[in-house]
Amino acid sequence: MVFSALLRKVVKRGSLTIVGADGKRTEFGDGSGEPVTIRFHDKTVSTEIALNPYLKLGEAFMDGRLTIDKPATIYELLDLLTSNLGRNFAGPVFEIYGALRRMKRRIDQHNPVGKAEKNVAHHYDLDGGIYDLFLDRDKQYSCAYFQRPDMTLEEAQHAKKRHIAAKLGIEPGMRVLDIGCGWGGMALTLAEETGAEVVGVTLSHEQLKVAQRRAEERGLADKVEFRLQDYRLIKENFDRVVSVGMFEHVGVGHYREYFDGVTNLLTHDGVALIHTIGRLDGPGSTNPWIAKYIFPGGYIPALSEMSGVVERTGLFMTDVEILRLHYAETLREWRRRFMERRETAARIYDERFCRMWEFYLAGSETSFRNEGMVVFQMQLAKKIDTLPLTRDYMLEEERRLAGAERTPQQRLMAGD
Repeated sequence: MVFSALLRKVVKRGSLTIVGADGKRTEFGDGSGEPVTIRFHDKTVSTEIALNPYLKLGEAFMDGRLTIDKPATIYELLDLLTSNLGRNFAGPVFEIYGALRRMKRRIDQHNPVGKAEKNVAHHYDLDGGIYDLFLDRDKQYSCAYFQRPDMTLEEAQHAKKRHIAAKLGIEPGMRVLDIGCGWGGMALTLAEETGAEVVGVTLSHEQLKVAQRRAEERGLADKVEFRLQDYRLIKENFDRVVSVGMFEHVGVGHYREYFDGVTNLLTHDGVALIHTIGRLDGPGSTNPWIAKYIFPGGYIPALSEMSGVVERTGLFMTDVEILRLHYAETLREWRRRFMERRETAARIYDERFCRMWEFYLAGSETSFRNEGMVVFQMQLAKKIDTLPLTRDYMLEEERRLAGAERTPQQRLMAGD
C-alpha cells in the first residue's frame, strides 16, 4: 500500500497507529513517546493523502474522513510527522513537487491592488467573533514577545508592541504609518505611549470598523487615523513606518514594489521596522492547504529574499533580529483558547470550520517548532546615522515604556 510505504519512510521515531476503513491496524515508528492513533472512514482517503499529503491530509481532517483517537489531537499527529521530517520533504517525489510550486509562485502570489484586497477579505473579514475567541484583548494577530516564560498572552503582546516601538526611536509629534494595521492595537499603543500621530491602513472592511471604533472609545481619534487603503496608493511622507504581519501577504513578485514603496513613504531621515514570519531554509513555496484555505496569495520569505531586494532600494538595513519559538508559544495559547471555546465557534460557523481552524493553528505551531519557521524584525533607515550606533537605546527605551505604564506605587515597589 502506497500510504503505508510513505509512513514507514517518514515515521522513524514515535508511536503511530493507523486504523483503516476495514478495521485493520498498522503500526509505525519505534514505539517511543505518547501513542497517536488515526482512523480512516472510507477506503480512498489513504491513497489520496499518499499522493498529495500537503493538501489532502488537512482536507481529510476537515471533512471528518480522518479522525484522531483521544486523548491525542491533530496537534500530536502533526508534531509527530513534522518532528520526524524537520525541514525535509516526505520523499523525492514531493521534493520535485515543491520545486514545481516554487517555479509558479509568482503566479500564485500575484497581488495587484484589487486582488490584494480580495485575498485579505478571505481571511480577515470573517465574523469578528471568531478572533475574539482566541486573541488577546487588544486583538494582536501576530507573534507575541515572551520576555519571560510566565507571561500571559496579553503581557507578551504588549511587550511585542513596546519592543517594536523601542526599535523605531519614535519622538513625540512624529508621523507614523502602520501598514496593515489590523484592528488598530499597534497604532493606538504608539499614539498613547510615544506621543506620535499615527495613520493605520488596512484592506479589511471588518478590521477598519473595529479600529475606528476603538480610536473613538479611547479618545484618540485626533491622534490616530484609520483608512481602508492600499499602502501603494499613499502619497504622503512619514518619519516612521511600521508593518507587523503584513509582509507575508505581499507576494515574492512584489517585494521590490513593497520596499520601493517604503522608501518613498519615509522622510529623508525616516526609519522603518518590518516584522514578518520568515523561513530559515532558503526560498520555498506556500503549503498548498494554507494557500487554498487560509492565506491565498500569501508567502513566508527567506531572509535572503528580503535582504537582496533591500540592497537594491537605497535603504540601509540597520538591524535584524530573529525571534525563535515566540510564535510557537503564541500559537499554543491561541489554540488552547480556541479549543476551550470551540462550541461557540461551531455556532458561528460549523464543525468543518472548527476542524479547519484547529488544523491551521496546530499546523502553524508545529511549523515553528519543527520546520524552521521564525520571525524576522528588520529595521531599515534612509540615513546610516539616523539612529544611535549601539543597540543600547532599544533596551533603554523598552524599559522606559514598560515603566511608564506602571503606577508610581508599582515603580516605587520595584525600586525604580
